[in-house]
Amino acid sequence: MPEYPLMTVIAIIAVVVVELAWFRTGVFKTAQYWIAIAITWLFQSIVDGWLTKLSAPIVIYNPAQQSGLRFPWDIPIEDFGFGWAMVTLTILVWTRLGRTERV
Repeated sequence: MPEYPLMTVIAIIAVVVVELAWFRTGVFKTAQYWIAIAITWLFQSIVDGWLTKLSAPIVIYNPAQQSGLRFPWDIPIEDFGFGWAMVTLTILVWTRLGRTERV
């Protein structure tokens, strides 16, 4: 398996495990979280679509390190998983630290 998809899958699994086994914030059950993810994906689609479009790319990935799946606007599908993992981990840490400080 190419490196970028493999690392993306590992990041997704790691974030889910951190939430379910350690932080237990319950953030996956909240509407605010899913709204934040939808907003993030909207803007990620616009910016990432512009940066990675095959007709005039600004960011060029090594094809040997990708799955080759692109959706929409030529965005490497791994970008969405990696972006989700980064944003979600940030929300989890923020939520967890906020609860710790209030106690």
